[in-house]
Amino acid sequence: MSHLDEVVARVDSTIEESVIIHMNELLVELSNDEALSRGDRYAQQQRLRQAIFHKGRHHKEELEARHEHLTKGGTIL
Repeated sequence: MSHLDEVVARVDSTIEESVIIHMNELLVELSNDEALSRGDRYAQQQRLRQAIFHKGRHHKEELEARHEHLTKGGTIL
């Protein structure tokens, strides 16, 4: 298995785990990985950035829906 294949597998696993802290840690780790080409490193970092963005947006929507549910009629239920 090549280094790139190992990195892709780690990125896949981290995205599947869906923990933003771990995604950010891997982003930083990839920034310092000189064994990858600039293009390969960018592609994997971009996958992580997109996953972080989507998870953050989904979390924000959940919070807004919860707030709306809790404040129906202007009072907290």
